[in-house]
Amino acid sequence: MQSKMKVSSLSFDWRKYIVYLAFVAVFIIFSITLNENGFLTTNNLLNIVRQTAMISIMAVGMTLVISSGEIDLSVGSITALSSIIAALAIQSFGLVGGIVAGLGTGALMGLVNGLLVSKVLIPSFLVTLGMMEVTRGLAMWISGTAPIPILNQPFSFLFGSGNILGIPMLVIWTILFVVIGHLVLKHMKFGRKVLATGGNESAAKFSGINTKRIKLSVLVISGTLAGFAGMLYAGRLQAGRFTFGEGDELSVIAAVILGGTSLFGGVGTVIGTIMGSILIGTINNGLILMGLDVSQQMIIKGLIIILAVAFGRKTAAK
Repeated sequence: MQSKMKVSSLSFDWRKYIVYLAFVAVFIIFSITLNENGFLTTNNLLNIVRQTAMISIMAVGMTLVISSGEIDLSVGSITALSSIIAALAIQSFGLVGGIVAGLGTGALMGLVNGLLVSKVLIPSFLVTLGMMEVTRGLAMWISGTAPIPILNQPFSFLFGSGNILGIPMLVIWTILFVVIGHLVLKHMKFGRKVLATGGNESAAKFSGINTKRIKLSVLVISGTLAGFAGMLYAGRLQAGRFTFGEGDELSVIAAVILGGTSLFGGVGTVIGTIMGSILIGTINNGLILMGLDVSQQMIIKGLIIILAVAFGRKTAAK
């Protein structure tokens, strides 16, 4: 009896750590094959985190959404609209006005998503799929498909090119949101309600959880973080553009599922999500250093998404 208990306690479920194992394997392979291409330089490693900052921050919000049993396909388009609204607001109201406008745009889009899902009871897949097109269309219409320049240096410093003690602001923002997201999901009452809602909504309702409010809240959070990501795009490239975030929703979802969050809700991990995001960023960086063209990179990224969903299904089945 005791021997069986020891075997059970010593058993290793490698699926729970697939993202970490995959990252180590990919990092070692690229370190060996791309050492002469500068893969291991400090600047390149920081560049990986900088390039994935927007995906990572959106993925924190997506982790909450998917953990609650929902999904948000509109995050990529929200980044574009938020970047444009922030750029226009900066021209008229300065730094603070731009920040409020950018975050407010994301929160408003998330609120619309949340109300349609929680009050009108339309599936989140359909709501956010439609909102993805609406938001992208608004971004194109408002900007006239032209970039909106940002000449405010404090904004560019805070949300793009700045460094504090040698650490890029994009890295600082990533760490900040990952820490907050982890604490919320794993150590706060709200996070437990999110996981309970995604695990078994009926049981959550019987235990007194307002599941509709939870779903509304996570979609607002997701929209707000997408709006923040839009400001990071705008700060880094010093302009608001309707093209920002194209295809990001796929990378964000892949990062979340690769990180160990169940596609069916009830199980979520922000730390795993950030590892999934960095894994995808590392792969993209390595493929670029290898000299592969965009079409080849798209093929490999698509395969990663398929694998992410496959592992998500196996985890949920267990």
